[in-house]
Amino acid sequence: LRSCSPGRARCTNASRRACLVARFGDIYAQERLDAETLLRTYISDTEMVQRIIYIAAVESFHAAKMAYRQFKIRVRETLSLGHSGPESLEDTVLDYIVRHEDLYDVQASVNEVIRSMNINPKISFPPEIDFIVISTLIRELCRVAFSMQTLAPPLDVAFGTDGELFSETKYHRSFDSDFTAALVAYHVWPALMENDVVIVKGEAVTKR
Repeated sequence: LRSCSPGRARCTNASRRACLVARFGDIYAQERLDAETLLRTYISDTEMVQRIIYIAAVESFHAAKMAYRQFKIRVRETLSLGHSGPESLEDTVLDYIVRHEDLYDVQASVNEVIRSMNINPKISFPPEIDFIVISTLIRELCRVAFSMQTLAPPLDVAFGTDGELFSETKYHRSFDSDFTAALVAYHVWPALMENDVVIVKGEAVTKR
């Protein structure tokens, strides 16, 4: 299990970051819209559809971060038994994770996200349907969120609350917003953050 390329994860950090940021944008442009179209066949309320997708995105990042922490602990425990350098144990662990991201149990995270969504009081779904219908979106978000944890510094999504003051630096307003309103009615997509700095704006609806 010794790393054959010391510090490779750190050497490729910039290129991996660029790819992951682009992928996050692609998910917003493609999988998010696919999920929205799918949900509209079951739910006529646009706000509820958009709330569901936003919560799915936030919960996906939460589940992936938890899975990454557990995965990293297991890898560190295994590699520490035979580690002797020259690179640090942390670098060796990171290299191993970057090379073996396929070992991440993404389905377990998808299941965790759906469980969390089922008990979220802000969203509801027709009883005969399950949030599993948007599992493609959830899976892609979990994958990109997990990979974003291998970056230095890691990337995360911003925490948003209904009624917060609208931030021009953090969000775009949705086309159906009241552009004179100062408060966020609800969020459509989370902003992507690096060390508390916005690197990709999210989307929010503002209403009076």
